[in-house]
Amino acid sequence: MWRFSSRVLLLLLLAFPCGLLGVGRVSAQPDSAEDSEPYASVEEEEEEEEEEVLVEDDQMQASDGEEDEAEAADQTLGAHPDADTTIIFTTGEEFPANEIVRFLVGFTNKGSQEFSVQSLEASFRYPQDFQFYIQNFTALPLNTVVQPKAQASFEYSFIPAQPMAGRPFGLVVLLNYLDAQGTMFQTAIYNQTVTITEKEEGLDGETVFMYIFLAGLVALMVFAMYQVLETRTRRRLATKVERGTTGINDVDISWIPQETLNAMNKASPKSSPRTSPRKRTKRAAGVDQ
Repeated sequence: MWRFSSRVLLLLLLAFPCGLLGVGRVSAQPDSAEDSEPYASVEEEEEEEEEEVLVEDDQMQASDGEEDEAEAADQTLGAHPDADTTIIFTTGEEFPANEIVRFLVGFTNKGSQEFSVQSLEASFRYPQDFQFYIQNFTALPLNTVVQPKAQASFEYSFIPAQPMAGRPFGLVVLLNYLDAQGTMFQTAIYNQTVTITEKEEGLDGETVFMYIFLAGLVALMVFAMYQVLETRTRRRLATKVERGTTGINDVDISWIPQETLNAMNKASPKSSPRTSPRKRTKRAAGVDQ
């Protein structure tokens, strides 16, 4: 009996560690699966970060390349020291909407090499930032060779749009030309802010009413002056008529002595009719006799 119990106890002691190992292996399997997921996610995040870094590097390289190209273009499209340009607006400094604006551009070659003037262009820009285009006009192809110490002039015209009236815009006029080596140059002939004006067509109601009021006022003044002059003329005529009709019969001369009246009548000359030519000849003949 004792031997049997000892054997059973020995079997139990041997089976217990084996059972513990089996349970440990079974419990370790799900733990390893759970632990593998975080490791996998960490690796994916690292790969995404690397991709983002690569994309950012590519973008930075592209932007740097664009900036370098822009800087190179700016350096290439500058003004040549031997080229002198002028501009004259033949239609005036005003820029009416929906009307033709013309100007002349003068190009002077002060150097010893020839220049080939390629094109002339103009555009309206945003006044706060001239890099934004509002209205871009058609470039005028010129293809004109200017010899050393020579001059050339070019005419350009454009029409501002009607919706732009009453607002300021930046006007930029550019002249593109090549030197003898084929290098491109660009001169900003005009780069200022201008205001697009609106042309007044016809007369508005206020102007018409003002003209009618002024015409009526002038007519009223003329009529008043006519009435005053007519009244004064009538008064003068009436006074002359009264003075002309007044005679000696209306005067009381009873107090004057008769002798004085007779003397006055004798002294006053009487109009005698003119003698005829026959009487004059007879009188002349009697005198001669």
